[in-house]
Amino acid sequence: MDRYDNAHIVLLHHPVYNKRGDVVTTAVTNLDLHDIARIGKTYGAKHFYIVTPLDVQRKFVDRILSHWREGYGAEYNPQRKDAFDIVAVRSSLGKVCHEIEINGTGKVRVVATSAAVSEKATTFRSLRSIMQREGGDTILLFGTGWGLAKEVLDQADFILEPIKGTTSYNHLSVRSAVAITMDRLFGIRDR
Repeated sequence: MDRYDNAHIVLLHHPVYNKRGDVVTTAVTNLDLHDIARIGKTYGAKHFYIVTPLDVQRKFVDRILSHWREGYGAEYNPQRKDAFDIVAVRSSLGKVCHEIEINGTGKVRVVATSAAVSEKATTFRSLRSIMQREGGDTILLFGTGWGLAKEVLDQADFILEPIKGTTSYNHLSVRSAVAITMDRLFGIRDR
């Protein structure tokens, strides 16, 4: 599968946990925007949504997008402009799901990611098979901070198995987790 046109990356900034386990809203980072947009474009994601309830953070994202889509950045680096074409910012996950349902194929399959082991976890292989067999729109939901709040995980249709390395250390940056996930689901393999 070279491309899956109905995959949407969502980077959720609320509700997520902080180091103490409190539900918080995290700050949007410029580096996440650039790197995840490029990852999404490389693997054929239809959208990369940044979700934050904070108006000041959405305005921050809008300024960055404007620079790379219409400003000097668009002329300076056209490839970056192409990557930013898939980026949008919204105030809630509910708004993202509603938008995709209206403009897409109907009901949205929400797949949460987590570094924690879950009884509800599905494998990358199983999810890939479901997406190929059933079609439809799939949200790949990534958390910031110390991960997605339980209320988000409980509402997901699937929780993807954690990414495991060769050691017990498991604290990848969200950019790394998105890259690995997208490659495992959509990367081209030697047959």
